[in-house]
Amino acid sequence: MLRLFHTADWHLGHHLHGVSRHFEHRQFLAWLLQTLQDRQADALIVAGDIFDTANPPAAAQAQLYEFLVKARTQQPQLDIVLIGGNHDSASRLDAPSPILKALGVHVVGGLVRKQDGKIDWDRLIVPLTDAQGVTRAWCGAMPFLRNADLSGNGETEDPLIAGVKELYGQLFEALQKKAGNGERLILTGHCYMVNGSVSELSERKILGGNQHALPVDIFPGDIAYVALGHLHLAQKAGPHEHIRYSGSPIPLSFDEAGYRHQVVQVDVEDGRVETTTVQIPRSVEMIRIPDGKDFAALSGVIAQLKSLDLDPNLPIEQTPFVELRILLDKPEPGLRQQIEEAIAGLPLRLLKISTACRGSQQSLADVNIEQRLEELQPLDVFQRCYQNRYDQDAPEALTALFNELIESVQGGD
Repeated sequence: MLRLFHTADWHLGHHLHGVSRHFEHRQFLAWLLQTLQDRQADALIVAGDIFDTANPPAAAQAQLYEFLVKARTQQPQLDIVLIGGNHDSASRLDAPSPILKALGVHVVGGLVRKQDGKIDWDRLIVPLTDAQGVTRAWCGAMPFLRNADLSGNGETEDPLIAGVKELYGQLFEALQKKAGNGERLILTGHCYMVNGSVSELSERKILGGNQHALPVDIFPGDIAYVALGHLHLAQKAGPHEHIRYSGSPIPLSFDEAGYRHQVVQVDVEDGRVETTTVQIPRSVEMIRIPDGKDFAALSGVIAQLKSLDLDPNLPIEQTPFVELRILLDKPEPGLRQQIEEAIAGLPLRLLKISTACRGSQQSLADVNIEQRLEELQPLDVFQRCYQNRYDQDAPEALTALFNELIESVQGGD
């Protein structure tokens, strides 16, 4: 039997509204090390977006390399496969790959072409061995594919989709040539699949935008498992149990506050593939008040804040992150001060204040305006915007301030 663990979208170096996630990543990586050992893993696949940016800080790079050294030290037979994602720099990941390969870590940041212009498929093919060192599967480590990698002609289908399908077909052929003794075939990918559930605030649109969702038939049929990255919520690709996103290990936006993240354990034995989800403990709680995507009046939000059951003895790096979602009747210039006074002394970190107003929330482009554009004065536009947003006329004091602003701008011409 071969037991592999599938994870993705680590986003090392990530900041949430200016706050570093270094502590949470450190806790996750320590948990992952222990889990790999406790569950006697044979292989680990990280399906892209290892880093949060193409130029990650030194501390984030140190986290990755320290983890790889510890993982290989505690389990010398552990095969580790890393692929580049859309957030990663392919060249930065590939640069240390010769050294890492000597340590048993296989890194594929991007596609590399040989002098004849053909893709070097051997770089993407990794044998996965069991505890006895017997090859049980071959992994086709396909990284995130950029437009320049694709060559679909698009005569019968979307050229981007056709290009991706063509590359997976070529990789599959190369894998079949290696698997001569009945070993199973594994693929990776960092992409957006049809009907995928996105985490709206934390995922970057890729491959021409999420409208270019890839169908599952880009993957050949005789594949034991496809380890996907990019979507931060763990999910299957449609009804297919063997094509999965592992999701990110920590919440990367407040939209994921109520969601528990995981890694996927994949057991491959003869003709059977069994997947088991393993929940990751959360080291820092995320609290959104009110829950979900609703907004509430300031008084209600403050009341909920004060009713929270918080541990006053937590170190600062473990105190909860909080987002407040407040419904306003009119602008509240002193809003932040009121909130900061209300939370003074509470063991939490206020990261975000979101506000919504009771107006129609339409843009001016959606409002029927009878006057011609050139007939509108700046004050007219301001009044219309205020009325549209707050469903009432702008107060005289605010109008006076706007007039002063206009005068100062016009006076400087």
